[in-house]
Amino acid sequence: MITTPFFANPAPVFSSRRQFLQRAGNGFGSLALAGLLAQDGRLANAATGLGINPLASRPGHFAGKAKSVIWLFMNGGPSQVDTWDYKPELEKRDGKELAGFDQTTGFFAGQGGPLMKSPFKFAQHGECGAWVSEIFPQLSRHVDRMAFVYSCWTDSNNHSPALFKINTGFARQGFPCVGSWVTYGLGSESQNLPAFVVMYDTLGRGIPKGHAQNWGAGFLPSVFQGTALKPQGDPIENLKRANEMTDSQQRSQLDLLGSLNRQHLDRHSAETELAARIESFELAYRMQMAAPEALDLTRESESTQKLYGLDNPKCAHFSKQCLTARRLVERGVRFVQIYSGGMENERSWDGHANIAGNHTGFAAETDQPIAALLTDLAERGMLDETLVIWGGEFGRLPLVQKGGTGRDHNPHAFTTWFAGGGVKGGTIFGETDEIGHKALIDRVSVNDLHATILNQMGLRHEELTYRYNGRDFRLTDVSGRVVTEILKTGAAG
Repeated sequence: MITTPFFANPAPVFSSRRQFLQRAGNGFGSLALAGLLAQDGRLANAATGLGINPLASRPGHFAGKAKSVIWLFMNGGPSQVDTWDYKPELEKRDGKELAGFDQTTGFFAGQGGPLMKSPFKFAQHGECGAWVSEIFPQLSRHVDRMAFVYSCWTDSNNHSPALFKINTGFARQGFPCVGSWVTYGLGSESQNLPAFVVMYDTLGRGIPKGHAQNWGAGFLPSVFQGTALKPQGDPIENLKRANEMTDSQQRSQLDLLGSLNRQHLDRHSAETELAARIESFELAYRMQMAAPEALDLTRESESTQKLYGLDNPKCAHFSKQCLTARRLVERGVRFVQIYSGGMENERSWDGHANIAGNHTGFAAETDQPIAALLTDLAERGMLDETLVIWGGEFGRLPLVQKGGTGRDHNPHAFTTWFAGGGVKGGTIFGETDEIGHKALIDRVSVNDLHATILNQMGLRHEELTYRYNGRDFRLTDVSGRVVTEILKTGAAG
């Protein structure tokens, strides 16, 4: 009776079981084993320590309340005093000068005029009594699902560094964004779709300043960077197989390429990016199978399409993105970020010249789709495990900008709200001063926002680190606290 495993003592001609598998069947034994182990994320990768498939799903530091994030980014800097942060005192002092105002606060130094009341009416909504601008008639019905943080502040009054700050924690280029850190920490529930997806303006208004750096992986392995969906044509390059190639032919090519690459990796283990490159080819192949179905909105019912506003010309473009986001997280995508607005000024929420016209237009594009997203997630039982975030890179001054009826940038105060993902709905946290100029009570930094996002995903921001240039970096740098006051549990993990 044979009790010794077949592979325990390879013939003397082979120095190890690995060499035996490499040679058996012209190497296909090794290839098959590598494929099975890679599928489970069990092969070592010196670059990340996460296995040859760094996007394999893995547990966080503790059980998070959310499994995925949908970040609704209002690009350009929405005005807090014209959206969510109602200031009756601003109405009373309309047209008066703000004594001691620092004229370098906004981007256009010296252009700060007198105080200007909001052109919009506000009303209280929900059991929580949150004040909401009239430009959000549908979102106002969801305030009891939202946790408002009125006291956010940032470092810069300029779009590019402020965008880098809110996305990466640093006001300069070269650092990983939040989506990259989350997928580095947790991988992805889906092995057939990108772990981190970005959607930007589809109306030809450009992409945010700083471009792809806003969803880049920085010094993390490139596999963790965001995949941006193109606004026209195929959303992902080469998503369709060449017409002259069959599935079996493509599979054979990838098998051969993978075999050659793995042989090279065995001989040159220091080439740490190669393992990720091998997996990227496989992911691309799997995406050709899964992505077309995930991105096909015609599979949704007519009532769902109507709920989101796909039949509404004012918001159809953003409606498609919000519905796509729901379909993606439903299929295991970890992080989705949607940008409302394009490059700058009137092409985004950057209302320098006319705050009423600017914000009315962009609110009309986003109000129905975002309200539908919250409704849809809740009805499908997905809101509790999906963290939804609304906000921009900074706020706007309560003063009029000279030469128009708009407002300049304001790094001292902006509003962010959260919903789902373990957030305590109907919560109002933090305060700005009586005219909405500066965060005054319970101030919340960008590092604090990031710490809170990571916490809800089951990650401790102090422990999620990556060694680069001899230093352990983290998303929150050397600061940040979880804003426990807006969480259902009332405590960090």
